Amino acid sequence: MSDIIRIDSNQRMSRVVKAAGLVFVGGQTAGDRTLDVKGQTEQVLAKIDGFLAQAGIDKTRLVSAQIWLADIARDFAGMNEVWDAWVAPGCAPTRATVQSALAAPDLLVEITVTALG
Repeated sequence: MSDIIRIDSNQRMSRVVKAAGLVFVGGQTAGDRTLDVKGQTEQVLAKIDGFLAQAGIDKTRLVSAQIWLADIARDFAGMNEVWDAWVAPGCAPTRATVQSALAAPDLLVEITVTALG
């Protein structure tokens, strides 16, 4: 049985869990909610980069991503512009993008990823 490693944990959740050769990064949102979707997406992806680094890997190891947008009609293109510039060439994960009510009205995007550890 492999160990389970939790990073940045509290009573409610862990930001990252490493288990069974996988790295799970929980849903990330922007710190500055005054930004448009491009700015919020950049902040979210920077947070994901940081958590992947803490787990000892980088975005070239991504296998899956889930993206939630508060308004997909308005923000899909802007989010994709930032996402496409961020994804490592030849390393695009599987991905789903949906519209959803997020935890606060000023959050425009939330992203979670899974990677090979």
